Amino acid sequence: METNNTIGLIELEEMEFYAYHGCYEQEQVVGNRFLVNIAIQTDCSVAADSDSINDALNYVTVYQLTKEQIMQNSHLLEHLTKRIINSIKSSFPQIISLKVKVSKMNPPMGGQMKCVSLTMEE
Repeated sequence: METNNTIGLIELEEMEFYAYHGCYEQEQVVGNRFLVNIAIQTDCSVAADSDSINDALNYVTVYQLTKEQIMQNSHLLEHLTKRIINSIKSSFPQIISLKVKVSKMNPPMGGQMKCVSLTMEE
């Protein structure tokens, strides 16, 4: 019997957190708003047939893992983003690909700017 893999893209969009990331002392004290977007490509075949959370990549867990990492201060978005990726991938080895975008809202750039973002993909 031939098995058809149903590849799905799970997206957690614009998760918002208040955290204390940045190289400047003021950022570590005052904090800032951060938005996180995550796109996970995974095989959804079993979950699509069974309708059971036990067979699915649980995106509530993905949110919790992201929140745990965002609450640990970092100087660089690169460091924070890589920690998020590592945490999710170690919890869900079935992930085919993972893309994480972290946006720092209103960064201290000396002028008006909506955000600065970093996207990493594995």
